[in-house]
Amino acid sequence: MAYQGFDSSDEESFEKMRDFFSPAQVDTSVRQALHMCWMMLPNDKKNADELELQFRRIVDRALEDMREDEQAFGWSQKS
Repeated sequence: MAYQGFDSSDEESFEKMRDFFSPAQVDTSVRQALHMCWMMLPNDKKNADELELQFRRIVDRALEDMREDEQAFGWSQKS
């Protein structure tokens, strides 16, 4: 697929971007992150339970930071 720029003055730009990336992009990114986490685990901790524990810890921390930033910077969802 060719590069497509997104014009911030185009009111439909966000929708076009969502259509371009699709949920498959998120799935691929998560799987790559899981793989990286697996590679970073020490050999004696490379098992599914430890991977899940560490991955959830990282994701939970990222979500908590996002919520803290949301409050600090006054972000809100647009209706």
